[in-house]
Amino acid sequence: MAKTRILIADDEEKIRKVLTCLLEDEDYSVKAVEDGNRAIIAAGTFKPDIVLMDQNMPGKNGIEALLELKEKQPNLTVIIITAFGEVSHAVDAIKKGAYDYLEKPFDNDKLLMLIKRAVEHKRMTDELEQLKQLTSAGKTFQHIIGISSAMKKLIAQAQCVVDTDASVLLQGESGTGKEILAQAIHQASKRRNAPIIAVNCGALPVNLIESELFGHEKGAFTDAREAKPGKFEQASEGTLFLDELGELPLDAQVKLLRVLEDKKVTRVGGLKAIPVNVRIISATNKNLEERVQKGFFRLDLFYRLNVFNIVIPPLRERPEDIPLLTDHFIGIYNKELGTSITGISNQAIELIKNYNWPGNVRELQNSLQSAMILAHEGTITTEHLPVRLRSSRINENQKPITGNGLDDNLKVMQANLEKELILEALMKTNYSRTETARLLKISRKTLFNKMKNYDL
Repeated sequence: MAKTRILIADDEEKIRKVLTCLLEDEDYSVKAVEDGNRAIIAAGTFKPDIVLMDQNMPGKNGIEALLELKEKQPNLTVIIITAFGEVSHAVDAIKKGAYDYLEKPFDNDKLLMLIKRAVEHKRMTDELEQLKQLTSAGKTFQHIIGISSAMKKLIAQAQCVVDTDASVLLQGESGTGKEILAQAIHQASKRRNAPIIAVNCGALPVNLIESELFGHEKGAFTDAREAKPGKFEQASEGTLFLDELGELPLDAQVKLLRVLEDKKVTRVGGLKAIPVNVRIISATNKNLEERVQKGFFRLDLFYRLNVFNIVIPPLRERPEDIPLLTDHFIGIYNKELGTSITGISNQAIELIKNYNWPGNVRELQNSLQSAMILAHEGTITTEHLPVRLRSSRINENQKPITGNGLDDNLKVMQANLEKELILEALMKTNYSRTETARLLKISRKTLFNKMKNYDL
């Protein structure tokens, strides 16, 4: 395995020698130069993975060299070394693309830890770039962000099924990105030039499910003032995405099965059977096998839709993907929110990585939007993060022991636990109070009072 290459640029010979010895002892390949101009020249031949560069150098200073290096190699990881009292300049460097900064006089252990983080950042960035370059036969999954082994396995599975018309069942917790994966499979398939039509089975009124899926003729019911094609016809030659499949009522399941077997739909109020050619991708956050056993879902429909199964891992099982997701969302929401966020502090990203994320990627998106609105510009720090993220580590690692006796301490611990359980249930139900109350087996009024009491 090739050694990580580190380019050092510092006008002080003593510092160059110390850094070279220190990094070579850690088995890095090192090259040292004395100013910004030589750093730019050396970068072209040495091809460094990381540049460790002094802020103040004769000729071209650190920020000037940084800008030129990043223009030629946008993904280059640059760490700025700054003198004591000049942190504001280092922060400016981060805004211009530096990965981080190190303040003189620096501690060797702190330097090596920073280098290790930079190496890991470079590895993740490179692997993400490789995933984006999987362009064979249009099989790109660039919108699926992740370098974890779980996500690599998921993308490999998805690539196996894109060239077929097999029905795909996506399983995963709420907020894991099932619709995004369905879109990616469709866009990589031979049906990409036809539409993908999404249907939220849980949001369809029971009396309109048949009309929405199969269409209706004029006069079929009171409000049917004109004929309307259903979702199956709208998705002709393309893909029909059935989200929240587990919520589909049994009578609708029977009719759906018949359409899948006959490959024809009959509109409500119509007599003519209309041929349909669609590929079905379904998604659920429920255990369909359990629902089959309890009689809530038809076994024959389950087998029909579960030809190829992909399980999307929850965010808590792939923390190494969180920094990439964070960078990705910051880039998106800077445009949408009108903010100028340049990055996130190491303390904040560690807090984010260690949080349990019951709402998965959707919750991460919402949390980052909130933090970006608070910070507005510069770097997101821990105080910009939602309270639940900042308090989660305290709740996990500290017991609220006081001098008030066992009973009072137990009451405090019980209140903290109750708050966390309510919050997790809210995340799982996408903040539906009715569904949350049902999940927790309490009345909606009791839930409302507890939410008010816990400032949720």
